[in-house]
Amino acid sequence: MSNIDTDLIVPLSIEHAAVMAKIENQAHTHPWSETGLRECFGPLYRAVGIKQQGDLLGFAIVQQIIDEATLLDICVAPEKQGVGFGGLLMQQLIDDAKSAGAVVLMLEVRQSNEAAKYLYGKFGFIEAGRRKDYYPANNGYEDAILMDLSLV
Repeated sequence: MSNIDTDLIVPLSIEHAAVMAKIENQAHTHPWSETGLRECFGPLYRAVGIKQQGDLLGFAIVQQIIDEATLLDICVAPEKQGVGFGGLLMQQLIDDAKSAGAVVLMLEVRQSNEAAKYLYGKFGFIEAGRRKDYYPANNGYEDAILMDLSLV
């Protein structure tokens, strides 16, 4: 990640929802809708993105209620994956959550999403539980792994 310009991280607004939805559709088998993404802008939410030469390459959304932050979505355009953008977004989310007084950052991830589980593990997230058959999958359903990162 040392070769990535950290100035590329920018706050996002509802006006970015259409581009976010496009990235979502390219990167995920069961993407969020643009309407769902639009609902993630408001006082309880923070959305940040990675921009390069004016193009949005990835984004992340966190909801925070009092001292508990939840990563709702993190997504990087498929052609930009594997170069550190996800890690850069994750570090920004952690820093922002700490600054906002969060004591824990929580998330859930598909059991089959090895790349995401690897990223979360690198940052110290630990498995806190499971939701059996939570996510729709190509052949039925798969578990959601609940993960937590202590921020204190």
